[in-house]
Amino acid sequence: MKTLPRCFFAAIASSLFGFASLAHAATDADVLKSFSPYSTGMPSFAGLASGMKIDKDNVDRFKDALDAGTFMMVKNGWYEIKTAPTTSFDVVPKYVEATRANLNKTRLGDKPGEIIGYAGGRPFPEEPQESDPRAGEKIAWNFRYSAGETFTIRPVQWKYRNLMSGKVERSLLVNVHALKFKYRVETPPTPEIQPNPSNLLNATYLMVNEPMDLKNTQLLIQRYDNDLKLDDAYMYFGFQRRVRRLSTGQTTDAFLGSDTMIEDFGGYNARVSETQWKFNGTRNMLLPFYNHNELTLSDEYKDPTGFRYVAFTGQGGCFPDVRWQLRKVHIVTGVPLLASHPVSRRVFLFDAQTNTIAVSLIYDRKGELWKVGLLGKTHPDYQMASNKGAGVPIDDSGTMIDVQAKRCSTGQFKSFIDPKLNPPSFFQVQQLRSGD
Repeated sequence: MKTLPRCFFAAIASSLFGFASLAHAATDADVLKSFSPYSTGMPSFAGLASGMKIDKDNVDRFKDALDAGTFMMVKNGWYEIKTAPTTSFDVVPKYVEATRANLNKTRLGDKPGEIIGYAGGRPFPEEPQESDPRAGEKIAWNFRYSAGETFTIRPVQWKYRNLMSGKVERSLLVNVHALKFKYRVETPPTPEIQPNPSNLLNATYLMVNEPMDLKNTQLLIQRYDNDLKLDDAYMYFGFQRRVRRLSTGQTTDAFLGSDTMIEDFGGYNARVSETQWKFNGTRNMLLPFYNHNELTLSDEYKDPTGFRYVAFTGQGGCFPDVRWQLRKVHIVTGVPLLASHPVSRRVFLFDAQTNTIAVSLIYDRKGELWKVGLLGKTHPDYQMASNKGAGVPIDDSGTMIDVQAKRCSTGQFKSFIDPKLNPPSFFQVQQLRSGD
């Protein structure tokens, strides 16, 4: 009997794979549902009406609308959640157009960290399915390539607090700058900033202005388009006047003595390939999404422009005094692949419309809840006038609560979407030396 050549079977397998991919191909309807999840009606949860306050007396009724960490903290009487009507956070139209233009061009490689054919927009706009073993990874890629090309927080009012007494143990004043180098659709130059000889995807630069003992401490993180390539991270210490390259392990240390790791920035600040991802389903849940100008804001700082920061409330002053919205949420578990990692797993709540992380639960090596991270997002049309129409949710407040050590690190942000604040030169190692 004549043996068929191996290439024949390869061709058949390729055809079957292509047919399967075609059968599950994303459509324009998927794109619409991804970016406009509330076009057919706002989300609901039994017994919950916008404007209600959730506290320790009624929180049991809304357990399934909250993550486990926030539920526990409300149940303890540490925090009361104010609710408000759901707002559609419409994503910048050119990003949606790029998603349509590149529909079904992207696919995952054979192992985590490999993505093939991505050219812009949301790589996987189709509804995630629990039957898909790589659905969580696709959501992680959507997060990595989420909308937004420039971002500045100037400044972050950062405080380290004792959760039980409310004592402020440390206050910092920090500037943060972020820039996307590739897959740009909104701000010239598009689609890429040139020159880009290192093939960077994005970069983040941070500088401490106060207190004096940390003044001019700077951090630079350069992330490559190739997710399998390790990030480059550098620290500049003003008192030493030298730049140090950070090892991989240092990104999971307490950053400047806070309750936050570098890896925690923005909800998750590491490569897709460093984590095993599992999609745990989609449901309507409460997230700290809000309209900044509709809040009762803080009078603590006298900003010369009249800008007012989000106030903090609750146990120890550790919780943002904001209104939470009921939103469509993708729940994803991330397990670090590094055996020595201090975290056993994270549970992320991804807002389905913007694919950003608003809540993260961090579990220690023993599997016990260690920290709860809340990242408050304001609609850009309800904050500073200069941000109106930005088409991306704006990081507006944040807290990392260590429920074991009973400490928290809180952040009040004055955030800008302004490309003039982020020249590419900011994101080079030379900037660390010149910033002093």
